[in-house]
Amino acid sequence: MKILYTTQTAPIEKEFVHIILKESQKDSRFVENSDKIASLVIGIDKKRDMTLRKLFVLPRKIIAIAKQYKIKKLVMDFSDFSFPHLRILSQELGEILAINFEMANFQFNTYKTPPKEGWDEVEEILLLGPKNPKINAGIVKGQVVAKEVNATRTLANTPGSDMTPAILAEAARNAVKKLGVKVRVLDEEDMKELGMGGILGVGKGSSEKSKFIIMEYFGRKTGKPVILVGKGVTFDSGGLNIKPGDSMSDMNMDMSGGAAVIHTVAACAAINLKKNIIGLIPAVENMPSGSSFRPGDILKTMSGKTIEVLNTDAEGRIILADALTYAEKYKPRLVIDVATLTGAALVALGQRATALFTKDERLEKLFRQTGEESGDYVWPLPLWDEYDEEIKGTFGDVANISKTRYGGAITGAAFLKQFAQNYPWAHLDIAPRMTSIEGEYLAKGAIGTPVRLLVKLLEKF
Repeated sequence: MKILYTTQTAPIEKEFVHIILKESQKDSRFVENSDKIASLVIGIDKKRDMTLRKLFVLPRKIIAIAKQYKIKKLVMDFSDFSFPHLRILSQELGEILAINFEMANFQFNTYKTPPKEGWDEVEEILLLGPKNPKINAGIVKGQVVAKEVNATRTLANTPGSDMTPAILAEAARNAVKKLGVKVRVLDEEDMKELGMGGILGVGKGSSEKSKFIIMEYFGRKTGKPVILVGKGVTFDSGGLNIKPGDSMSDMNMDMSGGAAVIHTVAACAAINLKKNIIGLIPAVENMPSGSSFRPGDILKTMSGKTIEVLNTDAEGRIILADALTYAEKYKPRLVIDVATLTGAALVALGQRATALFTKDERLEKLFRQTGEESGDYVWPLPLWDEYDEEIKGTFGDVANISKTRYGGAITGAAFLKQFAQNYPWAHLDIAPRMTSIEGEYLAKGAIGTPVRLLVKLLEKF
């Protein structure tokens, strides 16, 4: 989609439709005009009631309604999105609008036959206002970030048959072509030498070979990096503890964390962020077969700690254990892991926020604040040491599920904490935000969480 901020005073082509925002009007109304461009009137809340959260949704609503009317080109006044009480800088507003316009315009049509009349999507937006290069800069940056958010959604939505560990590794290479990011992919022999028994154990039931993807972006010559670790289970059947059929159909998205890390690194490189950032993605397929890992198996990880497997459907934390240990070699300033880890996070939070775990109160505050600023909302859950008792192993050092059926999101985080002792660390359980929900004005399927959050946080940290 083309988004242009302009001071244009000449007549606008009749193909454009003028968007008019009207307070206290609930419904949209299309107005045909013979002598000038048509208008689409869209109802909004009273301006004084606008919040930053509502502002994120407003541009998405505009795109969704325009698509309903099959409108291809829109023109609107930039000042209509200015709400002084929100105290948003013009450049930030340009970025917010661009990101949310693009997110709402996204459709995953890869496997559909194109209709004769073409897809219902907006092709061009003109934003009118006084000359202000900062607004243009914000729009350009917003479109760069949105491109990576939508690329994350494409990867996550891709069926498991077309998104194997090897294909995910190739996608990582393609995502950062010409962006100055070095990509290395470790195969199973490499992982054996490193002692990555967690990744190898989970992946051995599949005919698809496991991979360990390493992305290195050095935006400056010195300084410790921030490490992003993304869960890359390209399909999760549950293994021998197989999932019920109705819980398996969207498990191609169990690599959403890995996809988000790939495209966060790409976004940071594309905006030339002056930070050092490393992406680590353990990529496996969790399948049942004669060679699958079993309940009762004990896996030795890269750290030397052993994992007692009590359930093969708690596999994501096992592969992350090796990745979190590998992160130590970089002596990082911060490690953030991103994973669709637990259904229990959905039980705790619904589908409105990512579950955040960290013992660092300053990090918790930074994540929450950045979540509000980006639209990728997070909410903290406890990570008290007392929870460590729940995942102590009987025959191994740690068990991969809890002794109790309660607090599964917390005990999953407590498990990961055992492998993240040597650096500042935060865990994002993005299972609640894996797919869109009604009222967000986003296409069905993956959302691209938490690329917006991570890019903004990396800028600030």
